[in-house]
Amino acid sequence: MNFLGIDLGTSSVKIVIMNENGQVVASNSKEYDVHYPKVGFAEQDPEDWWNAVKEGLKEIVCKADSQYRAIDGIGLSGQMHGLVLLDEDYNVLRPAILWCDQRTQEECDYLNNEVGRDKLSLYTGNKALTGFTAPKLLWVKKHEPHIFSKIAHILLPKDYINFKLTGKIATDVSDASGTLMFDVKNRVWSQEMLKLIQIKEEFLPKVYESSEIIGEISKEVADYTDISTKAVVAAGAGDQAAGAVGTGTVKAGTISVVMGTSGVVFASSDDYSVDEENRLHSFCHANGKWHQMGVMLSAASCLKWWVENVNKDLKESPFEKLLYEAGESKIGAGGLIFLPYLMGERTPHSDPDAKGTIIGLNITHKRGDITRAILEGVCFGLKDSLEILKSIKVPINEVRLSGGGAKSPLWRQILADIFNVKVQIINSEEGPAYGAAILAATACGLYKTVDEACYKLIKVTETTEPIKENIEKYEKVYDIYKDLYSVLKDSFKRLNGVL
Repeated sequence: MNFLGIDLGTSSVKIVIMNENGQVVASNSKEYDVHYPKVGFAEQDPEDWWNAVKEGLKEIVCKADSQYRAIDGIGLSGQMHGLVLLDEDYNVLRPAILWCDQRTQEECDYLNNEVGRDKLSLYTGNKALTGFTAPKLLWVKKHEPHIFSKIAHILLPKDYINFKLTGKIATDVSDASGTLMFDVKNRVWSQEMLKLIQIKEEFLPKVYESSEIIGEISKEVADYTDISTKAVVAAGAGDQAAGAVGTGTVKAGTISVVMGTSGVVFASSDDYSVDEENRLHSFCHANGKWHQMGVMLSAASCLKWWVENVNKDLKESPFEKLLYEAGESKIGAGGLIFLPYLMGERTPHSDPDAKGTIIGLNITHKRGDITRAILEGVCFGLKDSLEILKSIKVPINEVRLSGGGAKSPLWRQILADIFNVKVQIINSEEGPAYGAAILAATACGLYKTVDEACYKLIKVTETTEPIKENIEKYEKVYDIYKDLYSVLKDSFKRLNGVL
């Protein structure tokens, strides 16, 4: 048996073929553009996603060894919260509004302050954030009423791809959790929220558990990709839940940290629970349970910005050179602190006006100090979420690290020291795409449960232990770091007003 895992990311789609032994035997990726029509806006054309997916599927099946071309199941993962609107003829009404789009602060203020955070938390387990789907719907209703009046179907990004594969309008519990229209505790659409935002439930997709089958691929897709029409499609999961499955984060005590474009601290839970201040997201997990999650909007992308925008003249191995220089800098980067708010921030501050900031520059600092401050600042931002998990008594025994930042031994050591917990690398680097393939395998009956699949397939290959003397030094720096946002918050807002 062979299974496809598809991860519809923000900048590209990644596709893997996993055999019945859990080995990734083929992979590829296809890129597409993000459009920024205004400051704070981020959109994509859903047809760009679909073109990339169908070309990627055709290519991976064609180039795979013959024994891996017969696909039994397909699982999808995807960027969360994005708003995809279709009319009654299933035509896309406007470009998708993405998770990182910040245009909906006014709508969030209305939901949080007028409706009230207590009600939102009771109905959905979460407060309104600019990334979530419901505020986007309210924005369209106010600013594009001609579009709003034509809405017949509301989908999330991966669900649009599932629709193109199967013709079925469906979603899964983990992705639905990020819409602010879902009753996370009871795993159904929230009737109270639908009344508040005046959306008919018939506009929303049917909800499945992540490893449930929603249908089979259409003959048209089968003919184009050379995948059998007998291949079943699982509901799939939002990228963070699928990524957690891909790292085996399905039991209490194991924490998943993703250091990708954004940064995520993810804890699986057997029971539903909510942080009283709603600093964390409380969502359904892809294994039938729940999870708490903190998200920072810029993580490894901070280093990417530093390399590609500021140090773009470095021609040969720029990442390696800058990371080497960072390794030459001392803990605390010579007194520099970097606030990683290049796209605003979500956890714990929920502030689209927050700005990336370097504090403490003096004439003796070198480029390596700034690079190290960026690495440390990202880890401090992730620690903010870790500390909230600790405050609500979530057990933390080990961290499983994934994403681009996981490739750097220096960054792994910094994270272990700042978190004061061992950081593990596992035997798969495919992240959400691998998790999606596991969901497909479970849907096909190869495993009885998602947890069983994770226990059998995922192994720790490398562990980074925290260094005692570094822990104490970083605690002192973190004490300063966590105070800086409150000092600068009003200045960020004022600065945003003059841009």
